[in-house]
Amino acid sequence: MKNVAVMGLGNFGTALACNWLAEGLNVSGWTVEQEVYDSIQATGINEKYLDDVSLEGLKVSMDIAQSVADAEIVVLALPSHVVLSVVDDLLPHLRNDQILLDLAKGLAPGDQMISEVISEKLEAAKLTCRLCVMMGPTIAPELARGVYTTALVTSDDVTLAAELAAILTTKTLKLSAATDSLGSEYWGAFKNVIALACGVVDGLKNDGRGGDNLKAALFTSGYREAVRVLPLMGADPETALSAAGIGDLFVTATSAHGRNRGMGERLGLGQTLKQAESEMVMVSEGVRAARMFKNLFASKGIDAPFVGAVCALLDEGASIEQFLEQAVG
Repeated sequence: MKNVAVMGLGNFGTALACNWLAEGLNVSGWTVEQEVYDSIQATGINEKYLDDVSLEGLKVSMDIAQSVADAEIVVLALPSHVVLSVVDDLLPHLRNDQILLDLAKGLAPGDQMISEVISEKLEAAKLTCRLCVMMGPTIAPELARGVYTTALVTSDDVTLAAELAAILTTKTLKLSAATDSLGSEYWGAFKNVIALACGVVDGLKNDGRGGDNLKAALFTSGYREAVRVLPLMGADPETALSAAGIGDLFVTATSAHGRNRGMGERLGLGQTLKQAESEMVMVSEGVRAARMFKNLFASKGIDAPFVGAVCALLDEGASIEQFLEQAVG
C-alpha cells in the first residue's frame, strides 16, 4: 500500500504529508482552505501553517471525492470538532478495501470516543473499511523538519495495526502497534487538559507567581488524576506509560509549539477565554476536552477535581489563585 490521502492540511497533516512524500509514498491532500490550496498549488509550500516545508509531489485538492479516489489509506488529520462532519462527507466516496487512520485527539458529542462514532457511521453506511487510531507526542514543526518522533498505531486487530505502522514509519517517524485504542484516545484528549493547566503557569512567570516548581506540581496532579480515572473508563493502565500517555502529555505540556499549553499561557497572562480563542490560528482542543470530561465523569459519579478546577477557570469565573488551589490539591 503506497497511496495515502491526508484529509486536512493544517500543521499536523502537512508535517505527515512531507514525511510520507520523502519516504516515496504517493500522497494526496485535501483542504477546505482556499489559501492553503492556492499556496501549495503555486509554490509547493503550505505558507499558512508550515512555510519552510516542501510538499513537492503532493496532489492537493479541495474536492473530497478526488482526494480519496486512489487512496488505500485515508488519514483523518482533523481537529476533533470537525472530524465527524468530514467523515459524513467522506462516506459516499469510501471503498470497503480502504483503511482509515484517525488522528483526532478528543471526545465526540455524547461522551463517546471519536473512533467509536466513526465506526458507527461506517456500519450505518454498510462499509467495512478498517479503522485505526494514531496517538503520540507529535509536535508538527519538529516532525516536519525530521526530528525523531514516536507514536502508537492502535486497533483491536494488532496485525492490522502492525501492518499500518510498518507502512507509515519513516526514517524519523517511528510508529509501533498497540491494541488499546480506547485508552489511547482518552489520553490523547486528557493530556490537552493538563497541558492547558501547565500553560497557565507559564503565563504567570511574568509577574513572579509562576515557576517550574508550580508547573511540576500541576503536571503531577493532572497525571495522577488521569492515572486514577481513565482506567475506570476502560483504558488499559499500561497506556499511561506509553507514547500515547506520558509521552504525549510531556511534550504537549512543555513544548513552545503546544496549542493547549499556549492557550493556558494566554489565560495566565490575563486574557479572557474569548480573547485567547480569537487570537489563536489553530484550535486548542483542551478547552473542549475539559468540558466534556467534566460532564462525562459527572454522569458516571467519578470525582475529578483537577478537571473541575480547569473548568472553573474557563467557565465559572474562578480566579487564578482559586484554580491553582483546587488543581494542585
